Amino acid sequence: MSTERFTFPGHAGDLLAARLDLPDGPHLATALLAHCFTCGKDIAASRRIAARLNAHGIAVLRFDFTGLGHSDGEFENTSFTSNVTDLIAAADALSERGMAPSLIIGHSLGGAAVLRAAGRIASAKAVVTIGAPFDPAHVTHNFGDALATIVRDGVGDVQLGGRSVRIGRDFVNDVNEEKLAKDIATLGKALLVLHAPRDTIVGVENAAEIFVAAKHPKSFVTLDDADHLITRPADADYAADVIASWAGKYLDLKHPAPPIGAPEGVTRTSEVDPDGFLQDINAGPKHHVHADEPESYGGTDRGMTPYQFLAAGLGACTSMTIRMYARRKKWPLDHVAVDVTHNRVHAQDAGVEIGPLDQFTRTITLTGTLDDAQRARLMEIADKCPVHRSLEAGAHIKTELMPAAEAALT
Repeated sequence: MSTERFTFPGHAGDLLAARLDLPDGPHLATALLAHCFTCGKDIAASRRIAARLNAHGIAVLRFDFTGLGHSDGEFENTSFTSNVTDLIAAADALSERGMAPSLIIGHSLGGAAVLRAAGRIASAKAVVTIGAPFDPAHVTHNFGDALATIVRDGVGDVQLGGRSVRIGRDFVNDVNEEKLAKDIATLGKALLVLHAPRDTIVGVENAAEIFVAAKHPKSFVTLDDADHLITRPADADYAADVIASWAGKYLDLKHPAPPIGAPEGVTRTSEVDPDGFLQDINAGPKHHVHADEPESYGGTDRGMTPYQFLAAGLGACTSMTIRMYARRKKWPLDHVAVDVTHNRVHAQDAGVEIGPLDQFTRTITLTGTLDDAQRARLMEIADKCPVHRSLEAGAHIKTELMPAAEAALT
């Protein structure tokens, strides 16, 4: 993915720092992502979710609320209401670029802000909350003894996530007055609620209240044993994949036609983490899978290996070819299964060692009341599958390097 950095004015005119993460392939939709309370646009969960959505063709705008991260202003002078206004300003900044957001995502208190702001963002068709509180005042439960100091003195330092954050009385008063039940009930947009049952910061009962208050279409998906900040990469990846799959039902994802000379479209592979081997693979505009290596080889075992993909291609092509022939002949073939294994074997030519070769062993199971002649013919047909022929004949691979100037734009 590529990233565009820019600023836009927030609720009080302060310049807010934003990152627009763009997909490497076709841009199908735009999402606006609101980070958790006192966090920032560059928190690990936000980065990973943005990257995963990019892999699905969805551009993502992340920004720092007023007074946080690289944004100007004083956080102690902000409130829940000002966060909502900052969100709307971010949506307007996207609209000015011709990328009005159709998907809005909010994490923790950012999720509560999204529920309030969504009704004022006309382009939004789908809303996602991650670990969001039903009542914005819930956030003050984490202030401890500092809450009394804030109320008495007008400002106080709160310890959150191992760091000190200065919070003003206006923020406390504002969240205590905010109620979201009406906003949720009148949302008028598809809603996805993501929450971890073991969330110790915002209890899962908040998700239940949000879900009950919402009208259809609405969905709830558990994040299992994820923590509140979604710190584990696998949890962030899972959340993003769920969001992308769910949002596809409600967003107008216009898939471009395949390029000339590539009738099946482009198969794009993009690494997820440069420290590992996990890869995002998008086959054309609609299909997404993962590739990886086993943990014993330094991977995370979250996808098939490259050779397993080759084996899958051979197995699938074999099964399809057999089925197509049996269907045309109207033979009683009830089911086809193909097991494929891969190994490196030593080969000889006229008794001379010529080195290791790749060997794919294919075991075909044919179920049905077929006679011996039909079974034998179908086994012959298996060898005529296009992938089989490509592997045996070999293929010419043409490799090109994208010019640096063009790579910087992708």
